[in-house]
Amino acid sequence: MSKSRINVVLYEPEIPQNTGNIARLCACTGADLYLVGKLGFSLSEKYTKRAGLDYWDSVNIKKVNSMEELYELFPNGTFYYMTTKSKKLYTDVKFKDGDFLVFGPETRGLPEKYVKDEHAITIPMREGQRSLNLSNSVAIAVYEVIRQNGI
Repeated sequence: MSKSRINVVLYEPEIPQNTGNIARLCACTGADLYLVGKLGFSLSEKYTKRAGLDYWDSVNIKKVNSMEELYELFPNGTFYYMTTKSKKLYTDVKFKDGDFLVFGPETRGLPEKYVKDEHAITIPMREGQRSLNLSNSVAIAVYEVIRQNGI
């Protein structure tokens, strides 16, 4: 597998429109997109395709069965887990080429074992708000990597 400057990982995504928007973002930024585990939709679903528009041929998208499989593919990879349950800001991380940004499903976020990891990071929000939209969160984090490293 080729190394990308940015790797976006969606763990069990549920909403096809979000995944389509994220695929379009990945196409425009050159990020690789990994879909992990059980998807809440079919990749052929019209909402996914519509959200990705005509960018599907431009994105390097891979489906893997589990995070363990992804770790085996990239044993030296650094994985950052995006969560609302961390105090460490995404802007405090110095991202490197080939790092992985891991995002959880829209309705429940990442499992606890990931959000307690030393690489769990967050995007700040106002107190009392639950979470940002998944595709917005991915865009914020991807563009921070680009801001730090260029594309």
